[in-house]
Amino acid sequence: MAWKDRNVFSWRRLAYSFKYAFQGIAHAYSNEKNFRFHIAAAILVTVCSFVFQLDKVEWLFILICIFGIFVLELINSALERIVDLISEEYSQLAKQAKDLAAGAVFMYTIMTVIIGLVIFLPKIFG
Repeated sequence: MAWKDRNVFSWRRLAYSFKYAFQGIAHAYSNEKNFRFHIAAAILVTVCSFVFQLDKVEWLFILICIFGIFVLELINSALERIVDLISEEYSQLAKQAKDLAAGAVFMYTIMTVIIGLVIFLPKIFG
């Protein structure tokens, strides 16, 4: 939807921006298997965080990990859509763009697992 003046504040425009953001998240949930997996993992980690009574700093790390992976999954999915839109036939560059974005998600996931181990292993075995 085109707005006449993008520099003027509008509650309606703000409401639409939230609406579109929620539609994007709902689309990712409905269509992206990895997004659903990360939501399930986030729920499990959140339950464990309450069970093990994490302190504020530990909670901050957990929240940064959880929301960071959601953000990366959404960006990765958007990039895949853009590449598919631009490149109808197979392209090595298109494949590389998709692989690089997936690699970014994978690297962040490795980091979150390590942070989770650092936080939870001492609580489990300590």
